Amino acid sequence: MPTRRQITSRNARFQQWESLLGNRNKRSRAGEFLVQGVRPISLAVRYGWTVRALIYDGERELSRWADNLLRTVEAERIAMAPELLAELGEKSGSAPEMVAVVETPADDLGRLRGGSGFLGVVFDRPTNPGNIGSVIRSADAFGADGLIVSGHAADVYDPKSVRASTGSLFALPAVRVPSPGSVMSWVDAQRAEGRPVVLVGTDEKGECDVFDFDFTRPVLLLIGNETSGLSNAWRDLCDHTVSIPMTGSASSLNAASAATAVLYEAHRQRVAAARRSGRRT
Repeated sequence: MPTRRQITSRNARFQQWESLLGNRNKRSRAGEFLVQGVRPISLAVRYGWTVRALIYDGERELSRWADNLLRTVEAERIAMAPELLAELGEKSGSAPEMVAVVETPADDLGRLRGGSGFLGVVFDRPTNPGNIGSVIRSADAFGADGLIVSGHAADVYDPKSVRASTGSLFALPAVRVPSPGSVMSWVDAQRAEGRPVVLVGTDEKGECDVFDFDFTRPVLLLIGNETSGLSNAWRDLCDHTVSIPMTGSASSLNAASAATAVLYEAHRQRVAAARRSGRRT
């Protein structure tokens, strides 16, 4: 059975975990990040992520959920003073029941779920980690097979991103890449195996409205940076561009909102096509 330890002071171990909250470099070097909340921790366990430690309030009676995790998950068990646990949970006044230390997976495009009905998303140089988490949540909700975060960008494993994903981070592969090159090698490999993935960029001056594009084929959707849109490199790689028709005084949508709108339309088209196919059979 994994060991149980107790932390009641701001010792070196506590400071190491605390640094994961705001220091991307330390998250990267440690290969781990913090997760809190019943749903996110439960999904991390369900989808087989490696949990390195379960940190719980050592001064309260634990719920059945927390007690079950401590009994069944192969991870180090840490009882922590509530005031320290509150700091790790970034909560003022009250501590979360549990915080999990989860291992960061490899940034391997092989984690993306391929297939004839592939739907993936590239988020180009996002600056807001909350937007990354929101796009992950929408991609998961509307049946996408993975998210690629490209270029100099906010961190997928930033606490704001993890919270905004509401646990979808653990159900949907999210991979970080430095540039389009490795993505295009992956796309070329998919095409060589008979999956003709098309790259579709969102742009306010797209060649057609999102409703008029056929999203039932294999698609890699490209979403641009929150302020400057798609980089020239990604724009040049687009096979097609689509726009979201809008009314009112708004000239554009938030990047995460735009991604959600297009993902919903792709999902709607695919559900409708599946229903038509089902009626024929």
